[in-house]
Amino acid sequence: MANVLESLSADLANAVEAAGKSLVRIEARRRQTATGIVWSADGLIVTAHHVVERDENIRAGLPDGTVVAAQLVGRDPTTDIAVLRVQAEGLAAATWAELDTVQVGQLVLAVGRPDAAPQASLGVVNVLDDAWRTMAGGTVDAYVQTDVTMYPGFSGGALVGANGAFIGMNSSLLARGASVTLPAATLRRVADSLRVNGRVKRGFLGVNAQGVRLPASLAEALGQETGLLLAAIEQGGPAEVAGMMVGDILVALDEQPVRHMDDLMALLSSDRVGKIVPVRVVRGGQVTDSSVTVGERTA
Repeated sequence: MANVLESLSADLANAVEAAGKSLVRIEARRRQTATGIVWSADGLIVTAHHVVERDENIRAGLPDGTVVAAQLVGRDPTTDIAVLRVQAEGLAAATWAELDTVQVGQLVLAVGRPDAAPQASLGVVNVLDDAWRTMAGGTVDAYVQTDVTMYPGFSGGALVGANGAFIGMNSSLLARGASVTLPAATLRRVADSLRVNGRVKRGFLGVNAQGVRLPASLAEALGQETGLLLAAIEQGGPAEVAGMMVGDILVALDEQPVRHMDDLMALLSSDRVGKIVPVRVVRGGQVTDSSVTVGERTA
């Protein structure tokens, strides 16, 4: 038994040491440092949006002890992700684990670098669930919750498996009272958009809507019980241009059912911005099919 514990202890210590090579200290707020993850060897750093309180005079403490200037590439408040760039050589990009290799109950480490050396907290994965939306409206590919302790400065740091692979980025902002991790798939999608565009595109139709229950005959025909009643339509917006009217009930977009506002927000993803997609509404008790060009939200 002692040998097993010694072996496990050594494996965990080795995992922290290896993870530390891909973690940097972020100095971007007044009182508290934070952590960032080396995304690519050419100097891209992924961290938490909420720890980057200023756009300039940002510094990063590298694993070799040097401190360099960091430039803000872009940020997405809805998923609490920011991307920085540093001019440095020899950085070790993180190795990422796919989520299908992660299991509830497995040992994990929260690893941060709020100071010169890495720091760690041990726990287990206690919840794995489907994609979800943050309170700010961002889409996260999976819900990953652990019981690790998020010490000050750990936000923007890594959740690491016993094999040393990074499962995702930790954030203390996304869920109150819970340690939540943004999985690699979400980081990849958002970081790539921020790197290319400096922002994450968000689609919009230019409508205000509220959920309503469909008449029984329509609910049976459409295979859904609810839709979105269009209460207001923005002048000149995509919905108006497409001929949608106040009083229409939106029931599908791009051939996907729209039952609640969350469904619509999820469908207005960056890959649909600028595209012409099918739209289905109920007008005067009749189902009407047309198309709409998804606009880009600017605020």
